Amino acid sequence: MAKGYWIGRVDVTDPEAYNAYVAANAEAFRAYGARFLVRGAPPECVEGAARQRNVVIEFDSYEQALACYRSDAYTQARALRAHAGVSDLVIIEGFDGAQP
Repeated sequence: MAKGYWIGRVDVTDPEAYNAYVAANAEAFRAYGARFLVRGAPPECVEGAARQRNVVIEFDSYEQALACYRSDAYTQARALRAHAGVSDLVIIEGFDGAQP
């Protein structure tokens, strides 16, 4: 079964509100087995436009990644992030096939 991933890019405009979001999202991430692969690392943008923060979170499956996003716990955390900055988030299924 292929893993699931959240890929997020964020420009924080209100650090205090963003910190409240980070504290609140821990409950959902624990419940759904989230593992941070990248968390806030500054990028070297080699193409396109960059944001201040970049996050990659791994889940055991694509279904778990979606369930976490749709959970009540994450919905409450997400409300705290709404006015803390500008973000892009995609949830994507990992590749589980043969490599070239």
